[in-house]
Amino acid sequence: MVNQSSPVGFLLLGFSEHPGLERILFVVVLTSYLLTLVGNTLIILLSVLDPMLHSPMYFFLSNLSFLDLCFTTSCVPQMLVNLWGPKTISFLGCFIQLFIFLSLGTTECILLTVMAFDRYVAVCQPLHYATIMHSRLCQQLAAVAWIIGLVESVVQTPATLHLPFCPHHQVDDFVCEVPALIRLSCGDTTYNEIQMAVASVFILVVPLSLILVSYGAITQAVLRINSAKGRKKAFGTCSSHLIVVTLFYSSVIAVYLQPKSPYAQERGKFFGLFYAVGTPSLNPLIYTLRNKEVKRAFRRLLGKEVEPRQS
Repeated sequence: MVNQSSPVGFLLLGFSEHPGLERILFVVVLTSYLLTLVGNTLIILLSVLDPMLHSPMYFFLSNLSFLDLCFTTSCVPQMLVNLWGPKTISFLGCFIQLFIFLSLGTTECILLTVMAFDRYVAVCQPLHYATIMHSRLCQQLAAVAWIIGLVESVVQTPATLHLPFCPHHQVDDFVCEVPALIRLSCGDTTYNEIQMAVASVFILVVPLSLILVSYGAITQAVLRINSAKGRKKAFGTCSSHLIVVTLFYSSVIAVYLQPKSPYAQERGKFFGLFYAVGTPSLNPLIYTLRNKEVKRAFRRLLGKEVEPRQS
């Protein structure tokens, strides 16, 4: 069966059954996107310009911020157009959006795992932290995360868009995502569903398990610290990352590992909207509001704080 969707494109239904909700979401999405642009750009600038932030933690954080900028920009402009006006997207536009979405989403899963490993070394091996997390290893770990994301997208995007789609071409989502495009198919999707299940295990379940193991070890190490102040400081270095992991993985799992039912499908749209728009705008706030080093770096950037001279 030949895929006839390429000359026509797709119709992204989104929340078209609720016009009033679409107007509200337009304002929410636009506001979140602006916060994402400002917050993540600020973190990248601080990580590059402030020598005090030239450490593995902020190197990975700047990678995450750059990823979030690209991630939201790949879908939010099209989403805003669809919420306010026409809901069509060309086949090429859907291909590009799906390719970037899959690549960056996978990269974020791996990058969050790498950041958990960084926190594990910082808390459990503090005396060897600088030796283990040297700049070359950090660059290699970041490169691995980006490469895995690219490979996943190269494999899954063509397989998804070569499905025989139903003639109406109505995608029951606000972006071109794998689950929605599989539902649109009128042919056999067994291979694609198996591919998505296998990818979900290796990209969602395995990284999340590694993160949980890392934080289990971190918790044990922190509980062995005698002073309450030391325990609070150790937990403080990990709390921001743990919050980001919880928000991201809970929403992604709700989209990609949801059961087949109309209720789950509708709920999945909101979770998808949250991880595509909400988490990238919240990440900078979480890392800046809970991080004194970032706050001090921002004040130094504004010239409002001077580092004390060493005697």
